Order: sequence, then C-alpha cells, then structure tokens
Amino acid sequence: MRQHINNSDIKNPTKLLIVMCDDEEQVARERSGHTAVVDGQYLYVWGGYVSVAHDEVFLRSDELWLYDLETGLWIKHDMCGTIPPSMSGTCGCIVNGYLYIFGGCCDDGQTNEHYSVSLQDGKYMWRKLTRYRSGSLPSPRDKLSCWVHKGRMIYFGGYGHKRLNEINDPKSFVVDEASWAEEVFWGWNNEIHQFDPENCSWTEPQTFGHRPAPRAAHAGATIGSKGYICGGRIKETRTSDLFSMDMNSWTWSEIVPTTAVPLGRSWHTLTAVSDTSLFLFGGLSVDCRPMSDSWIYNLETQGWNKMENPNQDKPRLWHTACEGRDSDVIVFGGSHDYILLVDTGHSKDVLVFQTQPYPLIRLCKDFIASHARVFQNQIRHLPPKLRFAVQKRTTFFRPTTRKL
Repeated sequence: MRQHINNSDIKNPTKLLIVMCDDEEQVARERSGHTAVVDGQYLYVWGGYVSVAHDEVFLRSDELWLYDLETGLWIKHDMCGTIPPSMSGTCGCIVNGYLYIFGGCCDDGQTNEHYSVSLQDGKYMWRKLTRYRSGSLPSPRDKLSCWVHKGRMIYFGGYGHKRLNEINDPKSFVVDEASWAEEVFWGWNNEIHQFDPENCSWTEPQTFGHRPAPRAAHAGATIGSKGYICGGRIKETRTSDLFSMDMNSWTWSEIVPTTAVPLGRSWHTLTAVSDTSLFLFGGLSVDCRPMSDSWIYNLETQGWNKMENPNQDKPRLWHTACEGRDSDVIVFGGSHDYILLVDTGHSKDVLVFQTQPYPLIRLCKDFIASHARVFQNQIRHLPPKLRFAVQKRTTFFRPTTRKL
C-alpha cells in the first residue's frame, strides 16, 4: 500500500535523511506517476510516488515544485486550501492559467476527485470542484489522458472501478477478471468525458467512427482540434496503435502508418512538438522491458521515424514529458526499472530532447553562457536585458549541487 510522507509519520531515519537532503538542496526528489505541466518558463511538478525500502510511498500533496527551464534550478512552493490526497496516476493539464487534476490512485484506491489551483496568483491554493451545473463526474480511474480544446478538458480512458449496474456497454468498459469484489468490478475503459470550466459542467459526448479499444497507461497529445492517443495497456497486452479524435465532430479515426512502427508499450509519453509532428519516448515493452527509444510521427507523411537521442542509456517509464521552448521536450522523473519490482529505481533527472533546429539567438546565448569564463568581460558590456538573459543561462550550464 502506498503512503504519503509527512513529518509526523516518518520514523525510519533513512526516510528522514532522504527528505531532508532534498529540501536542503531544493531539488525535486525522484518519483513516478506524477503530474507535470509547462507554463511559460517553468515546469510544474506535483505528486507521484517513490519506493522506500519495501514500501511504495506517495509524495506530499501540499507542495508544488517549479523547474526553471532557463536556469535549471528548482523552487518549492508550499500549497494551501483544500489539498488533494497524495496520489499517483492523476491526469493534469493547464487551462487559462489554472492547473486541473482529475482522477488518480490514493491510499483508498482509484478516485474521481477534481481539483484546480492557480499558477499565476502566487498563492498556490487548491480548490476542490464539487458543485457542477450539469452532468456528473466520470467513474473513479487512474492512468488516463487528457486533451485541451477551446478551453475545455476532454478525458479519455484509464483503469478504474464501477458497480455492475454502472457497466452499460461492455465494449466501453472491459472487466479485469483478476480484480473484482462482490458488485464492484475493475477494468479498462475507452470513454470520453468533457469538462467545461467556464460553465462548471460535465458532458459525455456521443462519438462516431472507429473508437480505440479500452486501455490505460497510454499516451496522448493535442494538435489543433484533434486529440491523439498511442498505445497503452489493453487487458493483458501492450500496443503501439495510433488514433485521432476530431473534437469538433467527435469522430474517431485509426491512423495506419506507412512505415515501421514502434514496439508496443505502456507508461510512455506522446508530445506535440509542431503542427505536424508528435514525439514518443520510452515506456514499458510487451515483455516488461523499460525502453529509451524515441520516435517522431509526421502527420503529413503518416510515418514514424526513429530519432537518435543522447539518452539511450536512460530508459524511462511512467515519466512525464512536456513541450518546452523551441520545441524541446522536457522529460522528468519516471522509473528505469519494471515498476512492479521491489525497490524500483525511480529517477529525478530532467532530460531535454531537441526535436527542431534552435533559433540563432538561442544558439548564441547558449554558446556564450556555456563559456561564461571566456566571455566574462564581454558579457558585462551587453545591453541589460540581453545580459540578464545570458546570466540566467550561465546558471543552467554551471555545475552546482543544487542541479541534477
């Protein structure tokens, strides 16, 4: 059973030492199954869990970690308000400056609780969403995905539980035969639920076309009016199939690539890096092997291309991946072992994948910043705004115990 870490229940001195060291160095600790989003120059990280001795331990839910993409430094903010339970497998996204989280797995199992917090007012106050003008919450679930379209959140899939009388369509909820108790059944779904934060309402739109099989631990991304999902756990197997959802017409389409496809996987990530391309990284293979391969899917040519990357020796699964500036993909955390093993090797690395050529101004700033000692006299005479930007990047390239 996973448990959350707090000062009152840490009795193991090893656990206490780990937490104290991370706090002193102001570095977000290792984790998997967390939530991460990028807004402006910051990567925001919340929740997840770690392995301590023989236990899986949820991380504190009353703190939010910010990673400055310019300096490479971490900042921790304490949170207040109606704080969510400590969880993993939560689905998070940003809409109009607010971080929304839905679902996840806590000490009591899967949940369908819904929370939001402003990332712009500096208060970091959680608010639990409980009063809806119309519609009702989806059933409890974790390891789902989310698209954002026209200021609305569209949730897809996941693994969770329903009562027998709530299973209306056996094609949209596949029961996990290994997990059931009396009238409660666990399983995978392929449901679509939409939340409108402006009207505070839920809808379950009728969809058309060839819908994907129920799944969880898949990967999703949004480009324009289309949401994409790739792979995931489908009952006892893992796949790399690719589907798109037109969120204007609610029509599903299966995409059949014209090239070789990545191996089947779950707990991987899919990130939109341009108007025509998606970036896939890592995951757990069909034979339970952590992977470090990366692929680009081109929507125009309808083909996958394997991409060489500098992190081939750093397999990851149940990590997060967000688009940064200049189409960078920022990967944080995750596991480099099969997560059902005891003492899983969780990570706190920040991996940066370059997917597009950098602008000349970034190349120049990075070159100067990475050779700051050579150019220290010239840096002093730069215009103030440019000098400040170069000095921030100098921090990124400077070895320090506060950075990974």
